[in-house]
Amino acid sequence: MNKKLIGYAALFGAIALLPMLSAYPIFVMKVLCYALFACAFNLLIGFTGLLSFGHAAFLGTAGYVCGHALKVWGLPTPLGLVAGTAAAAAVGLLFGLLAIRRSGIYFAMITLALAQMLYFYFLQAPFTGGEDGLQAVPRGSFLGLNLENDLVLFYVVLGLFIAAFWLIYRTVHSPFGQVLTSIRENEARATSLGYDTAHFKLLAFVLSAALAGLAGATKTLVLGFATLTDAIWTTSGLVILMTLVGGMGTLVGPMVGALVIIALENKIGDLGNLLADVTGIAWFNGLGESVSLVTGLIFIVCVLAFRRGLVGEAMALWEKLATKRRAA
Repeated sequence: MNKKLIGYAALFGAIALLPMLSAYPIFVMKVLCYALFACAFNLLIGFTGLLSFGHAAFLGTAGYVCGHALKVWGLPTPLGLVAGTAAAAAVGLLFGLLAIRRSGIYFAMITLALAQMLYFYFLQAPFTGGEDGLQAVPRGSFLGLNLENDLVLFYVVLGLFIAAFWLIYRTVHSPFGQVLTSIRENEARATSLGYDTAHFKLLAFVLSAALAGLAGATKTLVLGFATLTDAIWTTSGLVILMTLVGGMGTLVGPMVGALVIIALENKIGDLGNLLADVTGIAWFNGLGESVSLVTGLIFIVCVLAFRRGLVGEAMALWEKLATKRRAA
């Protein structure tokens, strides 16, 4: 078996054991949802070379559609997840058809503009609950499993994440994925070889949107609500930060980036209190209100010192040490 697959299996096995190690299931599930969101975004920018500033639109669309399907339509949970994912894919297809013919900053700005238009629609649409959000979304059951139990839901979410990760892995290592990589490296050369690059980029965009939608639908299921925060442009910026911190163009990097950023958002207050107690500096007590400052500093450090992200730099160091061992 491929060593990488063994490593991935070990990683997911370790994640499966986290609730037994007193990890809070809701927090771990939230990290998994954002990790899937980041992996979906990484498929687009890391392996296709397309920078989208509007990926929050797919997270928010799926969250609202899934929540509405479960709460108002009364659909079974699996169908609610499918409805949210399909809605995100449909929005991705529409966005892609409008934006894919452009590249670089023009592509990014078009996706941002479209996402903001969708955000203002969600703000005014009656089914979203406006600024109050869509609340009290029922979890229901999944293949006979009662999802009201946090532990049961954790393993369902982990299973969905593993399935999505496997799909990304197979896509990246398929002939389709190799074409996407060639487009990222040199689109003109890929065109000269006879590939319809616009077609391939559109497929990648829709797949990325669908996976981001699955993350949004799962997040609504876990937390029991969907809000405008899921669709606002800052969430698109957040997923870019996760991908860059973890390592763009790596499969595990976005997972690490999501863990770092979400852990900071949720635990920075506790860390600040601990630092205040240890150092006696009262300023640290207000660190929980300065999450943006801390994440900004992390971004600056990564750009200056870890250009390939945490995982990318670790992989480069490993290759360097392996080369030295072979030379010796």
